[in-house]
Amino acid sequence: MQSSAFSLSHTLPTPNPHKLSHPSLHRFNPLISKSVSFNPLTTSSSSSRRFPSFSCSSSPRLNGWISTPEPAKERQSDSLQQVKAADSISESADDEASKSKFKDTLVLGSLFGLWYLFNIYFNIYNKQVLKVFPYPVTVTTVQFAVGSVLVLFMWTTNLYKRPKITGAQLLAILPLAAVHTLGNLFTNMSLGKVSVSFTHTIKAMEPFFSVVLSAMFLGEVPSIWIISSLLPIVGGVGLASMTEASFNWAGFWSAMASNLTNQSRNVLSKKFMVKKEESLDNITLFSIITIMSFFLLAPVSIFMEGVKFTPSYLQSAGLNVNQVYTRSFIAALCFHAYQQVSYMILQRVSPVTHSVGNCVKRVVVIVTSVLFFRTPVSPINSLGTGVALAGVFLYSRVKRIKPKTA
Repeated sequence: MQSSAFSLSHTLPTPNPHKLSHPSLHRFNPLISKSVSFNPLTTSSSSSRRFPSFSCSSSPRLNGWISTPEPAKERQSDSLQQVKAADSISESADDEASKSKFKDTLVLGSLFGLWYLFNIYFNIYNKQVLKVFPYPVTVTTVQFAVGSVLVLFMWTTNLYKRPKITGAQLLAILPLAAVHTLGNLFTNMSLGKVSVSFTHTIKAMEPFFSVVLSAMFLGEVPSIWIISSLLPIVGGVGLASMTEASFNWAGFWSAMASNLTNQSRNVLSKKFMVKKEESLDNITLFSIITIMSFFLLAPVSIFMEGVKFTPSYLQSAGLNVNQVYTRSFIAALCFHAYQQVSYMILQRVSPVTHSVGNCVKRVVVIVTSVLFFRTPVSPINSLGTGVALAGVFLYSRVKRIKPKTA
């Protein structure tokens, strides 16, 4: 019977030094050995005294005394389960991130598509109205009126939160509304005089006015790269103007004035906006500017052109009233919609990306207007337009290059 026992011998033998060197005295491994004896002082039979003799066996009762390691197979199984669980969590997180990124990309692409589509329809219907109704101040006032109604509708129905405006904010926004009004008015004046493609070719010079005005009023010195990108813009516009079939000075200078006023708006927004206005987002700011522009331009329209958008006047001029009203309403809707979507895109992307998108938009508008109105375009005119647009694209790219600081 295997057991752990303590036995006392009857005699105390004399210690034998040779037996003390037995290997059993130096090794103790209960997992390997069946029985290990320990007798530190073994004496001869003639001795009258004996010391206790200890013996230890590998009884199962000793298993509770010894900490045995966990089997390797069980440890490996637990490790594999933990790794699989971590992998599954990581894969699910990656799937959610990829789905969210795909959704954001889809929304952004849809916004760019709507931006281009609304701009195309605005230019086509607006040009059709200005061809038969050559009163750009009245047409621009109608567009601001329709935009104001849309803004008030969104605020009333809580489609967009109605802002709380202070007097200081209105005074700060007033200069922006004035130059915004002039910019759109000059654009319509140009569209009424020359072709859509030529107007947008001239408006490609906006970066040139932006650099000049920023240097004059903000002290921003342009880099050599920005100056280099302006050269093809100016050269391309000049080449296209020399060969434009519908060229006239009134349309040319109106488009130039539109560039000046639109870029003045950007400079003023940086220089004169008060701190309280910073709480307004771009869409709210555009909505307020639209309403203010209507109130600024309505009296000017009546003073300069009179009340000529009535059915009686249109009939007396031999125009189709329903057609003029329908096209004017669609143009006004698209006018407000494309600017609203433009600000929505600007909230999602960087200004540089927005500038590149605006350059592509101008190309799309020029091509579609040439195809729709069958505008005669010479090879040199096409070359000048292409060079100018390439310069605009180059300008939007080099703006990302930051000057090295010493």
